Amino acid sequence: MDSLTQIALGAAVGTAVLGRKAGARAALWGAVCGTLPDLDVLMPYGDPVRDFTFHRAESHSLFWLTVASPLLAWVVARLNRKVGASFREWWLLVWLALVTHPLLDAFTIYGTQLLLPFSDYPVGVGSVFIIDPLYTVPLIVGVIAALWLRRRDPARAMRWNATGLALSTLYLGWGVAAQSHVEGVVHRTIAATPLADARALVTPTPFNTLLWRVVVMDDGGYHEGYYSLFDESPQVRLTRHASDTQLLAPLRDDWAVRRLAWFSKGFYGVSEAPADARVAEGSASTLGQLLGLVKTATAAEAVPDAGDVPVVMTDLRMGQTPWFVFSFVVAERSGDRVSTVPSRQVPSERPPATVLPWLWARIWDERA
Repeated sequence: MDSLTQIALGAAVGTAVLGRKAGARAALWGAVCGTLPDLDVLMPYGDPVRDFTFHRAESHSLFWLTVASPLLAWVVARLNRKVGASFREWWLLVWLALVTHPLLDAFTIYGTQLLLPFSDYPVGVGSVFIIDPLYTVPLIVGVIAALWLRRRDPARAMRWNATGLALSTLYLGWGVAAQSHVEGVVHRTIAATPLADARALVTPTPFNTLLWRVVVMDDGGYHEGYYSLFDESPQVRLTRHASDTQLLAPLRDDWAVRRLAWFSKGFYGVSEAPADARVAEGSASTLGQLLGLVKTATAAEAVPDAGDVPVVMTDLRMGQTPWFVFSFVVAERSGDRVSTVPSRQVPSERPPATVLPWLWARIWDERA
């Protein structure tokens, strides 16, 4: 989730644990601990594919966060000796603020490696968009009300905070239920078609859980569509888009190709890019990539021979056709020969502002 949401969740957790004793300090330290796991976005891992797939790894592992929590709690307790809270109470606050961060991230589609070092499987339920005000606002309102009322009516202050946490948690449950409903619609749509056994992905569109984006894979491309919970039609209308996956056939053993295919859980597209397509120079942190704070060059500069055609892998889970967040040049084609090149990220494609009014209209009208 976005940083504001993680800060709000950490503050709410901190207030729930130690709000009566520590007041605003509980919210402050909860917010600090709640955002710590995302500091890995500042770390470059050596190339763009590693930056992309190693984000939300060890720093989001429930095991490693649990191991780190006593030391961090000791530091926090030492800094707040006059508050009157015990080390165990600070430890509980720190641990809960840390582990709720990756647990919340796991509800998004990106992929969070919760189970390291025992498993590197990237958990991504995909039932909530990375920014969703209906999840975040109750947390913020609950914390602000708790801080405002903590001296005049401590019991009421704690109820406000607890209500914010409860509403946000219920919203996560609602998202999972809505996603399950749409998945049922998708499987009924493709049941009697050649796509019956195809892999299908259902994720919410930006800022809501009413309109859902659907991706269904086939051997030579993918099918994309949208379904609103208010649609009267019992089926999803799907549009097919080509994907030249055969370009990667000679690269089955290439680490970057295998890593992207694994991390995207098979939901990737392959295409050729023009030589003048823009790519990032070198490796940047995940944050730098997301914000576009990287130098760019043409794709032709990333491949050694003039006339070679860049081959791009795109993660289809994040974004919508034709605008996607994560795409990488992983190879070049020269005639009939395809060979690997050092990976370069294609800067994120952001949709125009006109997409948001369309999304709003599409929620209510399936003909939009």
